[in-house]
Amino acid sequence: MKIRLKFLTCFSILLAASLLLTSCAPTATPSEEPTAAIIKETVIVPKEVEVEKVVTATPEPAVISFWHAYNEVETELLETEVIPLFEEANPGVTVELLNVPYDDFRRKLLVALTGGSPPDLMRGDIAWITEFAYMGALEPLDEFMSDFDSYAEAVFPGPLSTNLLKDHYYGLPLDTNTRVLIYNTEMFADAGIAGPPETIDDFLAACEKIEAFDAELYCFADGGTYGWAVNPWIWSMGSDIVDSSWTTASGYLDGPGTQATYEFLKDLLDKGYMHPTIVEGGLDVWGAFGNGEVGMILEGPWFPPYYGGEAEYGFALMPAGDGGHISVVGGEDIALFMQSQHKEEAVNFIRFMLTEEIQLTMAQVGQIPVLKSALESDYIVNHEFFGYFLEQLQYSKARLPHPNWTKIEDVYKIAGAEYLLGLKSFEEALGAAAVTIDSLLVLED
Repeated sequence: MKIRLKFLTCFSILLAASLLLTSCAPTATPSEEPTAAIIKETVIVPKEVEVEKVVTATPEPAVISFWHAYNEVETELLETEVIPLFEEANPGVTVELLNVPYDDFRRKLLVALTGGSPPDLMRGDIAWITEFAYMGALEPLDEFMSDFDSYAEAVFPGPLSTNLLKDHYYGLPLDTNTRVLIYNTEMFADAGIAGPPETIDDFLAACEKIEAFDAELYCFADGGTYGWAVNPWIWSMGSDIVDSSWTTASGYLDGPGTQATYEFLKDLLDKGYMHPTIVEGGLDVWGAFGNGEVGMILEGPWFPPYYGGEAEYGFALMPAGDGGHISVVGGEDIALFMQSQHKEEAVNFIRFMLTEEIQLTMAQVGQIPVLKSALESDYIVNHEFFGYFLEQLQYSKARLPHPNWTKIEDVYKIAGAEYLLGLKSFEEALGAAAVTIDSLLVLED
């Protein structure tokens, strides 16, 4: 349009000039031919050029589900600080959390797997990883993660080993813990006990003094006959439930060392030194400790930030027997399910949870880091109570990381309760349990 207007304007000017010249010039003779005026004009026509437009693609939104059993304090920190940091650093990725009570967690996972709808990720008990891996439910991280070796090197080997099944690692440790002896300092002073028990014999002597001080009090309480509760006593008194190669329980679970341990526990129960909740349940152990009813318990690093009782307390190692101060290693691993539709995003979340920043953030609520570098930080070195648990971890052992661990534990948990209640002899209860566990230790290739 602009070019046409320009042409028309020039044409009008030329026409006007031509008329003006004609009117002013002398009259031409008839023999002369009129001379045509040639006018040249250069017209610049814009050229259309195709320009490639570069558009940055918006990442496809992804929702990764993460199931866990953090307690209320831990969950609040996870939801308000940790997850927002991850989502800010990973635009388009949303973490969908599901807090499952620990006692229901494993069953819920099995139901979800049966229905084909497991989460992308789980923070699971270290005793569960090989079970789910053996079922074919978990992705081998040492194959999926190109940088797996660097993470394996960065964490402590003990917690890492709980993820190993048949030469592959199916998870990475997320946090670790153990149980230490926690004792009521006021009760000890009132009963004339100078300090926490160093040995099993000291423990028994303390129980006798508490009984003599007030027969209504209990020296010790624990929540059941499962491995988390009885294994520290079995190990510290110098025995075990299976051999070192996990091939037999016979001669170990029903051996003389383990028998001595169960007889010791039964003696505590029969004399009223130990609360009957170990076989009967129904007691809020923390509550009983907090109101001064119980003198000693075994607990983990979540106890101090979550404890709300009135009783003042102190920390000590597991009382030593012939086996030493042996407690139980706990903790959680993080694992990726094979059916995940967002594996790359989920693995990035694993990496994020294993950064030193997040490990130290979760340490604020009692989660002991698994990163070697994190334990060298000023926060951990100067922590008010982590030192006790870190020292105990040097003498602690993990429960059997076997795919059939849950079944194995159920067998001797029931057998142990039957013996402590006097329903069966040791041989009838634990001897039969050992035979059953022998068969559970055998795995098909």
